[in-house]
Amino acid sequence: MSNSFGQLFRVTTFGESHGPAMGCVVDGCPPGLELSEADIQPALDRRRPGQGVLTTERDESDQVEILSGLRDGLTLGTPLAFLVRNQDQRPAEYADTQTVPRPSHADFTYQAKYGIQAASGGGRASARETLARVAAGAVAEKLLRVRWGVEIVAWVDAVGAETAEVDSATVTRDEVDAHEVRCPQSEAAERFAAEIQTTRAASDSVGGVVACVVRGLPAGLGEPVFAKTEALLAGAMLSLPASKGFEIGSGFKGSRMRGSTHNDPFADRGDGTLGTVTNHSGGVQGGITNGEPIQFRVAFKPPATIGLPQQTVDYEGHPVILEVKGRHDPCVVPRAVPIVEAMAALVLADLVLFQNY
Repeated sequence: MSNSFGQLFRVTTFGESHGPAMGCVVDGCPPGLELSEADIQPALDRRRPGQGVLTTERDESDQVEILSGLRDGLTLGTPLAFLVRNQDQRPAEYADTQTVPRPSHADFTYQAKYGIQAASGGGRASARETLARVAAGAVAEKLLRVRWGVEIVAWVDAVGAETAEVDSATVTRDEVDAHEVRCPQSEAAERFAAEIQTTRAASDSVGGVVACVVRGLPAGLGEPVFAKTEALLAGAMLSLPASKGFEIGSGFKGSRMRGSTHNDPFADRGDGTLGTVTNHSGGVQGGITNGEPIQFRVAFKPPATIGLPQQTVDYEGHPVILEVKGRHDPCVVPRAVPIVEAMAALVLADLVLFQNY
């Protein structure tokens, strides 16, 4: 079950980074939703490699094929299958990884668990697996938008020590995508881009933070006690390659506040419903959505693949100097933005279906 996610809206991904194809099966999408490749492709285009000087040079068009689950452009309620064929594999660049586990990669742990691993590119541990999540997330996002009016927007909130100040109440996806680094604040975007370019020139890598807001969700979603909304979101985000931290609402900053400041008082919205004056809770209280925007942040470590020589050992324990080849992002967060949005959509589609089951 480690390759499947969700319960009512369930996704199973398949494929290896340097295999013939990647893909997924979506089971549980309700019937009657208008759907075509045109709904999926824009999300994949935002995630795909080779988008510019800030990302990996791997050249993949990532063209999606829908193999099942549709009739006359409408979902049947039966499994949807998506396929994306790999085109630009270079397995020769990974020859050393068969004898030397790369520092901070999954080579060693996959070998320890399975006794065998993909021949190149990290296999299932590669971030290329996330294209299948993005395809599935595009379906979930359209379902949420069309039937419940939900909007999901993520953006790059930090690169290394550089940070941004973005108004989550008004930020739009068009504003996010206006800059290659995917930060809607132009001054911060330039700083982020400069940091990534400086890091790449040094053959090194840098981490960052992706922030996300979900607007339009009704109150009452979430399955306490162990399937709380924030717990499911945290599990989804920490399942992403290179993710190392998750916080919702005030997050770790809230631990330094007093309750009198941190509490979110209620007020009448003027339409007969209640809302909160502040949103330190991040749109979730007691594990259940309260009708306010969900706000969370995800921290990503520096990519493990760097161009600098590294002192390590091979699988036999012999000291070696490893110089890793291959094409990789100096910073993952610009391409992680659509992936974070996709995982949020998958979690929330599942919760909406539970509520309306």
